[in-house]
Parts: sequence; structure tokens; C-alpha cells
Amino acid sequence: MSRRRSAEQRTIAPDPRYASTFVTKFMNNLMWAGKKTTAQRIFYGALDLVQEQAKEDGYAVFQKAMNAVKPVLEVRPRRVGGATYQIPMEVRPKRRDALAIKWTITAARARNEHTMIQRLAAEFLDASRSQGAAVKKKEDAHKMAESNRAFAHYRW
Repeated sequence: MSRRRSAEQRTIAPDPRYASTFVTKFMNNLMWAGKKTTAQRIFYGALDLVQEQAKEDGYAVFQKAMNAVKPVLEVRPRRVGGATYQIPMEVRPKRRDALAIKWTITAARARNEHTMIQRLAAEFLDASRSQGAAVKKKEDAHKMAESNRAFAHYRW
């Protein structure tokens, strides 16, 4: 970590359809090999499919799903004496968003649907109902933090 100055935060342009920087971050994480138009086609196709299946606004379902996946607590390792303890800590807002995006995309890629559009749409629907692999990942992180609550006094 450099001692000279803190890293400069880049400004992210909002996406064309919803004017949201969070959607742009999601699409940037979804993108493989620099193919942003493909990532946009997959994301917008998934939201359109969600809108068909859920009979409500696809963007609203996406936001509900992301809020259901965002973790509040996580454990971070800390070395005290000769032992390493898992210390429960609150998750910073930017990291909270990043983890929710990463977990949702990983869970969608692991699904068995035919196309990525269908996988992502199914994961959004599951997460908005507080089900699915991404929500399970969040619950596991919370369980881990809860079980290591005894080490919270080692927090720095």
C-alpha cells in the first residue's frame, strides 16, 4: 500500500437505459474479454425476461434482488499472538455492492439454465424472493460472523 497518496476514484458513466452507475458496475463485472455490448445485451435481456415472468418492473426486481444479497457483516482474519482469529466486522458500502454483484454473477454462472440471460434472470428472481445461491452466500457470511462474535473485541 502506497504511503504517498490514496488511489483516485474513477467516475463511472451511468448506463443508457436506467441512468444508473450501479447497473454499469454490474455490467462491467459481467463482461468477459472486454465485450461490453455482449454484457449489456445479456443484462438487459435478463431484465426483460424478469419483467415477462414476474409481471412487474425488471429494474425494481433487480434492485430488490441486490438489496437481498448485500451483506452487512463479514469475517476478516486477524493475527493475535500466535493464533489467527476470524473477526466479525461491518462491510463498507462499496465493498457491500461489490460482493453482492460478484456473488450474484457467480451464482448465475453456476446455474443449469440454457443461456446466460435465462440464468441471470432466474438468479434475480430467486434473490428477490430471498432464495438462491447468492442469498445463501450472504447468509453463510452472516452465520460465520455470528458464530465468531466472541472475537469481536479484537477489532481494530
